[in-house]
Amino acid sequence: MNLKKSDAFKSEAIQLALTSGLSRKQVASDLGIGMSTLNKWVSQHKHDDLMSGPHDDVQKELARLRKENRILKEERDILKKATVFFASQKR
Repeated sequence: MNLKKSDAFKSEAIQLALTSGLSRKQVASDLGIGMSTLNKWVSQHKHDDLMSGPHDDVQKELARLRKENRILKEERDILKKATVFFASQKR
């Protein structure tokens, strides 16, 4: 029998699986659902959470990469100017 579970039930099942300290097999058994179903719900939850928007660590990494990119562009521009300068000196 395939009964559609409510979103609230799924959320509770996911929280139990992630925080209860019980094995997923035990949680699935206690809730009367298949372990593969619970694993699918947890995987989807983790994916959705990851994609749900900016996270502090992502924002910090983005800021670091932007700073590094700015520095690299400045270094590149200095090297271009130096190359042009030295090329003009050889003539």
